[in-house]
Amino acid sequence: METHTRLPVAVLIEEQRQPNPWEAWRFRVKEVIPDEGGFGSAPRLLRDDGRNLLRLHPGLEVTLHRDEAEGYHLNLSSGAPVWFVMWRADDADPSRAWPVIVTLSYNEAGRLLDAQERVDNTPLQGEALAWLQAFTDEHYRPEPKQRRRPPSFQAPGERR
Repeated sequence: METHTRLPVAVLIEEQRQPNPWEAWRFRVKEVIPDEGGFGSAPRLLRDDGRNLLRLHPGLEVTLHRDEAEGYHLNLSSGAPVWFVMWRADDADPSRAWPVIVTLSYNEAGRLLDAQERVDNTPLQGEALAWLQAFTDEHYRPEPKQRRRPPSFQAPGERR
């Protein structure tokens, strides 16, 4: 059984003006939703009440890779699977932020965080969760543990 490995998505980012005296803007990934092509390709302002904005960022894609199967397994086995969204803020216009990468791999998200990128997460549910589970079930094979007995537990003739 070959599962499809790509899922087009859109990301909703909530932007808050002056959340406190020390920040001009605060950004939060609110949700990741399937993008079936009806959103267009440009970011779109959905709501602006003067303090909070909600922008839709379409045109992103999640691609599952066999070599990331362990990261998908770790995400699924965490008890609360999530989408990981790497996003950046615009240095020239601090009131804007946009998503760059959406992944479902716990390991890939960790690498992005190690590289000092901003990564938020939001719950993974429904069909996307079932899609990830099916892919992981098909491709994840735990590596066998190779345990070595410490020399102190080996017979004198077995020690090197």
